[in-house]
Amino acid sequence: MSTQTSGLAIETAGLVKTFGETRAVDGVDLAVPAGTVYGVLGPNGAGKTTTVKMLATLLRPDGGEAHVFGHDIVREADEVRGRVSLTGQYASVDEDLTGTENLVLLGRLLGHGKSAARVRAARLLEAFGLTEAAGKQVKHYSGGMRRRIDIAASILNTPDLLFLDEPTTGLDPRSRNQVWDIVRAVVAQGTTVLLTTQYLDEADQLASRIAVIDHGRVIAEGTKGELKASVGAGSVHLRLRDPDQRPLAADLLRRVLDAQVQDESDPVALTARLGAAASRDTAAEQAARALGELARAGVTVDNFSLGQPSLDEVFLALTGHDTHASGSGRSHDPKDEVAA
Repeated sequence: MSTQTSGLAIETAGLVKTFGETRAVDGVDLAVPAGTVYGVLGPNGAGKTTTVKMLATLLRPDGGEAHVFGHDIVREADEVRGRVSLTGQYASVDEDLTGTENLVLLGRLLGHGKSAARVRAARLLEAFGLTEAAGKQVKHYSGGMRRRIDIAASILNTPDLLFLDEPTTGLDPRSRNQVWDIVRAVVAQGTTVLLTTQYLDEADQLASRIAVIDHGRVIAEGTKGELKASVGAGSVHLRLRDPDQRPLAADLLRRVLDAQVQDESDPVALTARLGAAASRDTAAEQAARALGELARAGVTVDNFSLGQPSLDEVFLALTGHDTHASGSGRSHDPKDEVAA
């Protein structure tokens, strides 16, 4: 592998990590373009955190190989560490110190002089909307503020590659949006971000390419559009005027579209999922034909839309469960986070 000449920030081949008899990572192949957000999507225990720890040189792989900007993660671990930073799932700053004290301390440990560390800390606190909380102990921060101070600590020295391991777990929607804005700003400055997440909308919002991982294996990879196109041409969403007509409409849609039809919680709503074999034009033609058949059958449609499959539908089609599903036999993914 030669990531230095291929434009890749990360390249792995057959990466393996075992814990006892459990293969937490089972032959992962990744190719992460530099200067982008690359999403690794999967449920709890899929092997996401273990993969990140190996790439960040915190765990030694048991098989395969990986390079970060052309450097082997085992033989050239020091060179890799000099170019990456990691924000784990849990707060890595000292809760008894203030926001300013945390960033100044870390800046000093990274080699900044006292004055330079204070200037850098003040700039990051301002950029992340934490100036008013700079003098407060971190233990008094909200969840969203803690995640922001964590990310600020990770980019005191701007890394070439930033690992964000489920950065918005447990955050409210407003705080999640703030973290997303920070991620976009970091990438705009030239940093590559590898983002692990179990949130479908997060991958959809941020990542230019996505690897879907389950049971320690990459089961699909591509752009959002490629992944969505791989499982279906689209979904037809209908709202009827009369709920009593829903069984008739569902039967007609199954026959005309040759598609799975699902009753929604709204008693007048239906969704029909078109097969992957249909092109976008064919999907539109099928939907138009179905509307005509519904009208001829006397079924009144108040609202109609044809949309691309969601990432939720992609994940369900690929794995048979949603990203929050848990079950026996799932790969072990250690949660003992180490801050980089």
